[in-house]
Amino acid sequence: MNYRSVLIAALAALSLTSCGDSKRSNISSAESQANSFAKIYGPPATPTSIKSYAASRFLDHASFGPTPNSIQDVKTQGLNAWIDQQFALPASQIDGSFSENWDSNDTPGLAGRPYYELMQKNFFRLALSGEDQLRLRTTWALSQFIVVSELKVQSFAMTQYFNLLQNNSFGNFADLLRAIAKSPSMGVYLDNTQNKKEGICADCSVNENFARELMQLFTLGVMQLNPDGSPKRDANGKLLETYSQDDVQAMARALTGWDFVNPLPSNPPPLLRSAYRYPMVASWKEAHDSGEKKVLGQVIPAGGNAEQDLEKVIQILMNHPNIAPFISIRMIQHLVTSDPSPAYIKRIVAVFENNGSGVRGDLKALVRAILLDPEARAADDPNVVDHHFGKVREPVLFKTAMLRGMGCKEPMVKPDGYFDGAGNQAPFNAASVFSFFSPLYRAPGSNLLSPEQKLLTSSEFSARLGGISWIADQAPENIKLAGCNFDEFVTTYKKSRREFINLVSSRYFRGSLPPPQRDAAEKVMDRVTWGTPTTQTANILQFMLSNPTFGVIK
Repeated sequence: MNYRSVLIAALAALSLTSCGDSKRSNISSAESQANSFAKIYGPPATPTSIKSYAASRFLDHASFGPTPNSIQDVKTQGLNAWIDQQFALPASQIDGSFSENWDSNDTPGLAGRPYYELMQKNFFRLALSGEDQLRLRTTWALSQFIVVSELKVQSFAMTQYFNLLQNNSFGNFADLLRAIAKSPSMGVYLDNTQNKKEGICADCSVNENFARELMQLFTLGVMQLNPDGSPKRDANGKLLETYSQDDVQAMARALTGWDFVNPLPSNPPPLLRSAYRYPMVASWKEAHDSGEKKVLGQVIPAGGNAEQDLEKVIQILMNHPNIAPFISIRMIQHLVTSDPSPAYIKRIVAVFENNGSGVRGDLKALVRAILLDPEARAADDPNVVDHHFGKVREPVLFKTAMLRGMGCKEPMVKPDGYFDGAGNQAPFNAASVFSFFSPLYRAPGSNLLSPEQKLLTSSEFSARLGGISWIADQAPENIKLAGCNFDEFVTTYKKSRREFINLVSSRYFRGSLPPPQRDAAEKVMDRVTWGTPTTQTANILQFMLSNPTFGVIK
C-alpha cells in the first residue's frame, strides 16, 4: 500500500541528528541542571510531585519501557525509593535445565526451536514481565560490552552466563570480574578453558584471547582516559595506549590453569554439560604458569597459584585509572545517553572510585548515580530541550517498549511458528566479542556519538515497519497468547480516533505526542481502510511508533 512509503520516510529519519544539531543546549551547566532537577522533583520527601512525563522518561532509562503500573509506582515512591525497591528484589533467573542434555543434531529446524530460542525467548519474557526491571536492564547493559555469544557457546551455557550477570549486576565490579574469569561460558567463548602454560605438553601454548579482551573491551579500553572520558595525550599530542602486547602476554600467563569442574572434551556428551553450572577450577596445578609476570607496570610475584594470580589481576585492573571512566562511559551509553558530557562522565567516575563509603566499583552506587544525575534528569521537564542528549532506541529496547506499552507478558509468535524477536540485535547472540555496534560510532553528518544508530539497517527498517501487523493479519490469536491487551487499542480505535491517539500518546510518548504527528496519524487513518479493525489498529500503531519522537530516547 502507498502508506508504506510514508512509514519508510518516517523511520529513515530516526537519528539523533534529526532532533537537532550537535551543539549542547541551555542545560549544559551543572547549576542549571540541578535547578531543573529540583524544579521537577522538589524535596526528596515529596515523591508525588513527579509528573507522569518525568516518571515515564525515567523508566525509559531504568527499565525495558514504561507501563501504566510502573509509572504510578515511580510517582508514588519517588525515584530514590523506587531504585531502593528494585535493588531489594531477587535476581530473575532463566531455568535452562530442559536443554541441558539436548543435542542440536537430534532436532534440527523448526522442531528444535524450543532449544534454539531458549535464551532469547526467556530474555524477552523477563524483559517484558520481570519485576526486577532495573537489574535486568543493568544486565542487558553489561552483556553488550562483556560479551558471550550463542554463536559459539551452546544454549544451556548461555542461560548460565545470563544468570551470572544477573547475580552480580548489583554487586562490586571486582566480584563481577572474578565471576566472569571463572565462568565456563566465557572460558569457552574466549578460549580460556584448558589454557595451559607453555611447555606443559607438546602442543601447549598460552591463548591470549581472554586476557586481551578483558583489558580492551571489558575494563580499560585501548587508549588512556582522563577522569572526564577525554583521551590522554603525550607532550606531542599523541594518544597514549593503555596496554602493550607484553601486558597481554603476561596477563594471559597469569590466567592459565582454569578448567571445567569435570573436564569436558571439545564436543561434550550431554551428561557432562552440567559443568556449565559451576565456576571453573584450577585442579591441575601444573597447568598454571607460576613464574613472575609484569602486568600494566605491576609485578605479580613468582610462586602464585591460579587463584592467587587471578586475584592479583583483578586488583591491578580495579586500581587502574582507566577502569572508572571506561566503565562509566559504557554504562551511561547503554542506560541513558550515547554521548554524555565530560562533566556527567566525571561525576559518575567519582562514584565508581568512591561510593561515599570508601568502596571502589560499587555497581549499585554507579547505577543510581547514572540515573539520578542532573544531566540525566534535566529533560524530565518537557520544556527543557537538549538536542545533544539521548540515544537511538535500539532494536531490543524498541521491541520491549512497544510490547510493554500494550501489556504483553512474553514475546509474540509469528505466523511461521518462530517467536518475534529483535531483528539484528538478538540478545546474547552478537556476531563477535565486539558486540552489536562500536561504542565509538558517530552519526553520519555530525560529531555525535550514536552507536545504536549503526543497527538501523534496511532489515531493521523492514522489521519495524512489519511490526505486529503481520501477526495481527495472519495470526491475531498469537497476540492474546502473548498476554497482550491489544483489544484495548482496537476498541479505542473503533470508538474514537482522538481517544486512540491519546491512548498511544500516553503509552508511548509520555502523554506529549506533538501536534504534527497527531495530524499525520489522522491522515494515515484515512488511508488505512483494508483489513480487520485489529489489522488496521496494528498498522496505524506501527506508523505512529516509526517517528523519531519514539525512536530516539530523549
